[in-house]
Amino acid sequence: MTMERWLRLLGGALIFTSIILSQLHSQNWLIVAGIFAFSLFQSGFTNWCPLMLILRLLGIKENNE
Repeated sequence: MTMERWLRLLGGALIFTSIILSQLHSQNWLIVAGIFAFSLFQSGFTNWCPLMLILRLLGIKENNE
C-alpha cells in the first residue's frame, strides 16, 4: 500500500477508536479524535502530517514512486 492509503487507514482507525473509547470510558477521548482530525485536515492543505514521518521510517512507499 502507498503512503496515502496508510494515512487514510490509520487516521480513520484512530479517530474511530477514540470515539468508541469516549462512549465506553471517558469523554476526554474526543480530544484525541479532534487532534487526529485536525492533523488530517491540515495535511490536506500542506501535504504533511506527523504520521508521514513514522511511515517513512517504516519504509512505506510514497505515492509518486
